Amino acid sequence: MPPGGETVVGKSFRFVSLFLASLSLLTATPVAADEIRSPSLTALRVDWRAALDQLRTEINSRPQIAGDFVFVPRRSVPRVDPRAMPALMQLNALSSQFFTGIARSSVPVLLPFDAAAYIEAQHNGAPGAALALSRYQADFNPVDMFDAGPAGYSATFSLEPGAGDGMPSRTFARPVEVQITGSALVYDIADPAGGKGEPVKPLATIYPDLRRFIREGYVRYAFTRFGAAYVVSVQCLDSVAKPRRLACKEAYPVAERFLKALHVAGGQRMRPLMDVASVVIDRPAGRPADFSYRPSGDIIPNTGYRKQGGHPDAMAYAQIRFPLEKAPAFVHSQSYAKRDKDDGPTAYPWRDNFCESRSFEVWQCGGGYGHQGEDIRAADCPSPGDGRDACDPKQRGVVAVRDAVVIRASKDQAATLEVNSRTEHIRFRYMHMNPQALNADGVLNGRIVTESEKIGVISNYLDHPAGTSMHLHFDVQVFTRDGWIWVSPYVTLVSAYERLIRARGREIGPEIAGTPQPVAHALPEDVVKPDLREGSSSEEN
Repeated sequence: MPPGGETVVGKSFRFVSLFLASLSLLTATPVAADEIRSPSLTALRVDWRAALDQLRTEINSRPQIAGDFVFVPRRSVPRVDPRAMPALMQLNALSSQFFTGIARSSVPVLLPFDAAAYIEAQHNGAPGAALALSRYQADFNPVDMFDAGPAGYSATFSLEPGAGDGMPSRTFARPVEVQITGSALVYDIADPAGGKGEPVKPLATIYPDLRRFIREGYVRYAFTRFGAAYVVSVQCLDSVAKPRRLACKEAYPVAERFLKALHVAGGQRMRPLMDVASVVIDRPAGRPADFSYRPSGDIIPNTGYRKQGGHPDAMAYAQIRFPLEKAPAFVHSQSYAKRDKDDGPTAYPWRDNFCESRSFEVWQCGGGYGHQGEDIRAADCPSPGDGRDACDPKQRGVVAVRDAVVIRASKDQAATLEVNSRTEHIRFRYMHMNPQALNADGVLNGRIVTESEKIGVISNYLDHPAGTSMHLHFDVQVFTRDGWIWVSPYVTLVSAYERLIRARGREIGPEIAGTPQPVAHALPEDVVKPDLREGSSSEEN
């Protein structure tokens, strides 16, 4: 069995558990009209002994330093005490110099960092230049983003053009970014496209259950190690290579170099996470006179991909603070507003626009393409003399929806907040704020923000100022065995807005077909084997 592999007993137990869970979901009571539910999540059992075995193998490959690590466990302390695994404490002490907070990860952190080789070079008195981090990271640059927490970790690295011995030449002239997430929590969603992919023969010995697939703008490599779920991904297009557009075929060698270079870099055993059950969410009792919304999935007719309809989803994927600082606010289409004969862009009722036609892959939408998120506008500023408080339309505040860590490089148009806790592993993305303003305010990789903290203002940036209307695009991704995937934020926003105004909204309009209940993802062994980022296209978001 490879390091971190599962035993037959473990696989059987997990298969039976998921089978029973699926049966319970099939017999569950259907979602009632106007009812909002939370998602369910599966907690994975992490095998830290297997991780320690792999670390021992890696350290012992460098005999000069093998004696420096203590692999004998300390049984005089609780299992979740860091001192119970001295070797991991030693590794975390080294790795934390480069990957801040690495010991907070509840899963073994796999990174392209050869700690054993680095320590050996230190022992040999290597000069500073010889200790350049890229030499011990398979030529990948120092980490661009790293976040670790109770659910797992995420990291982003990049490989420069021409870097890496033996790498094929490529047309794409920019650094290639590679992302990795390891998680002990996966969201259970009804995902017909989930669990698919093809094996990668050169990596089959290292990762027996590895599957490669292209999904939602990324080539992805999903595998299980030490009982946890890992996904390596590179944003690309399944098309012809160009200097400013990375083709997925050019991304394959970079991602596979990354996979071959993965080592145990840290992490810490913690109390096991628990499954999270889906429950009906409490809503305010009072109904306001004005707030109303159309049902989830009720998009403007004929605005879906090839004129298909929307996707009803009664799930509030997280309990969040509404992303605009003040009410009133309005969820409405910005690209197809002129087609909506019934509702204005700054008026109730709200209308879902998650599955409006775009060139972005979205698994929940008909035909596999959609908007990825929702467009939100603030109320119009009052006319002078109408008795209401004056406002500046260019200073409408945007706030953090949760306590979270920021994921954003200085060149990015979007700002993403990631929540990494014992009960959630979820991302919230904001679009169309001015990147220069975000840079000036320090909304960059690694910053910690608190719920309701102002992070920017509504703007109209889409590749350049005045590239779209004044609005905020907001979307949500959850982590699954296929990696980070888009889910409809519409009901999440309805729920958040109700808490902001402290009153319950009124659902109006046609009844949309009921939403399927969540089902657990197929395990890797059950699989039959054989982004573009918003703002990079000319379409409004």
